[in-house]
Amino acid sequence: MSAGVSIGRAASVLAVIALLGAGAWWWMRPAASPAVNAALPPPEVGVVELATADVPLPLQYAGRVAGFRVVEVRAQVAGILLKREYEEGAMVNVGDVLFRVDPRPYEAALARATAQAAQAQATLTQADENFQRVQGLAARRVSTQKALEDATAARANAQAAVQFSQADVQTAKLNLEYTVVTASISGPTSLVSPPEGSLIQAQQTLLTTITRLNPAYVNYTTTDGELRELQAINRARDKPLSREDVTLQLQFGDGTIYPQTGKVDTRARIVDPRTGTIQIRAVFPNHDGGLLPGQFVRLNVLGVTMPDAVLVPKTAISQGPQGPFVYVVDGNSIAQVRPVKLDRAVANGWIVRDGLKAGERIVVDGVIRVRPKTAVKPVTARTTL
Repeated sequence: MSAGVSIGRAASVLAVIALLGAGAWWWMRPAASPAVNAALPPPEVGVVELATADVPLPLQYAGRVAGFRVVEVRAQVAGILLKREYEEGAMVNVGDVLFRVDPRPYEAALARATAQAAQAQATLTQADENFQRVQGLAARRVSTQKALEDATAARANAQAAVQFSQADVQTAKLNLEYTVVTASISGPTSLVSPPEGSLIQAQQTLLTTITRLNPAYVNYTTTDGELRELQAINRARDKPLSREDVTLQLQFGDGTIYPQTGKVDTRARIVDPRTGTIQIRAVFPNHDGGLLPGQFVRLNVLGVTMPDAVLVPKTAISQGPQGPFVYVVDGNSIAQVRPVKLDRAVANGWIVRDGLKAGERIVVDGVIRVRPKTAVKPVTARTTL
């Protein structure tokens, strides 16, 4: 074996011995005394003192705009549709002429009824004159009682015939008026109507529909569970909220807020068996027609609050094996773990259903530096509730 190889092996052995010696010294070194650990200052954490307050509840629903009133326009008489007096889809006002039905058959019917009424009136005049004559003769005992009875019956029949003929005249006049179809409400018309020259069936043929836009309905749904929860919250208030205390804010799909607020109009009294939801109807002013039937929108309910709620910032909530918890700082500045039950998230944090009460201090800043049952240095946090 050469001298160079021997020297290399000797150097390797010495290096291993040196490393082993250093490791033994590391493991056998004296541990830091408890006094050194105790000398470390407690971590500084931001705390807030809890208080109860009425916390606004963030309630948002998907809704759909509907017409306040939708009227189906149908002809009340049959005939040939002569003319449509408006542009399909156009806005119309109350009383505007929409359609004209061929009036000639109804003009003839009115003339016939008028003639029959005149004839009936002439017959009544004759019957009345005859009755007067027979009555005078009967008073002088010249005429018989039967003749007087016959004259009385003839006059009564003539009077009835006049009444019937006058009713026929009125009916004929109405039918003639019905040949001009007018708008009963103001609003936009549908885009489809029968073509001119079509045969119209009375009460059957749909000519058009008119939708009243102002005000506008907005329909939305909620679950029966959420509705019962909100009702229970309202009953727990010292002064329950009324329908006038709650307003609705409408938001379009692009985030634009509708300038007018709305109110809850009514709700269904049954649960939809297909979806398990309850339909609620809101009403909004719509003077400029900005809300169109069929639009999908979002509704923000304003004015509903959770009374005497404990609100905790989101930064104070931690998650553990047993669920959410916070650190409560006691009077000795010791941080204690406190499990909590959360109700719902709001703009500034979480509403705590159980586990905390007003007057307690919780850690909201520097939570990561806290260890259970250890001292902390509490300072007022910059976080506000």
